[in-house]
Amino acid sequence: MALKVKATEQLIKIGTYAGTYRYVMLPELYTSLSQDKVIKEAAMRSGVNRGVMQACWDAAGEVIKAWATEGHSVALPGLGTMRFGLRAKSVDDVNKVKAGLISSRRIIFTPNVDLKEELAKTAVQIACYDRDGKEVKRVTSTDSGDIEDPENDQPANGGGNQGGGGNPISTD
Repeated sequence: MALKVKATEQLIKIGTYAGTYRYVMLPELYTSLSQDKVIKEAAMRSGVNRGVMQACWDAAGEVIKAWATEGHSVALPGLGTMRFGLRAKSVDDVNKVKAGLISSRRIIFTPNVDLKEELAKTAVQIACYDRDGKEVKRVTSTDSGDIEDPENDQPANGGGNQGGGGNPISTD
C-alpha cells in the first residue's frame, strides 16, 4: 500500500517564487467511501450483524458529537482523539472581548501512536507532471517517514521533513 501524490508544474503567482514554474505536490484524492460501505466492511470483519453495526455506529457518532461539543477530547478507537477548537483574535482589554473576535471554529484530530507509525511506514509514490499535463517522472519515497505533530508543531519522529501539503518543490 502506498500514498499517491501528484507533483504538478505550476506557475507561482505570489511570494518568493512569483513568476516562476515550480512543482507543487498534493495528495491524489481517492474516491470517498460511503458510510454504508464502511459499516458493511466493519460488520464483516467483526462478525457482527450489519444492523447491529449500524446501530452502534450511529450511537457512537451521537456520543462523540455530544461530548465533543461539551468541550471534551473524545477517543476514536484505533485512531486517536478529536476535540473542537477555535481561532480568534486577541485583545489587550477585557472590555474588548466579544464573540466577534472568533474567526473560525475547527475540529482538531490527534492521531494515536499506532496510526502515526502506520503512516510513517507507508511508502509515498509521486507522479510528476509538467505544465502540459505530461508525466515526466515517477518517484517512490526513501525518506524517514516523519509525521507532523500539530500539537507540538514539530515532526513526531524527530526529523525535520516538512514535505507535502502544497509546498513548492523542485524535482531536480
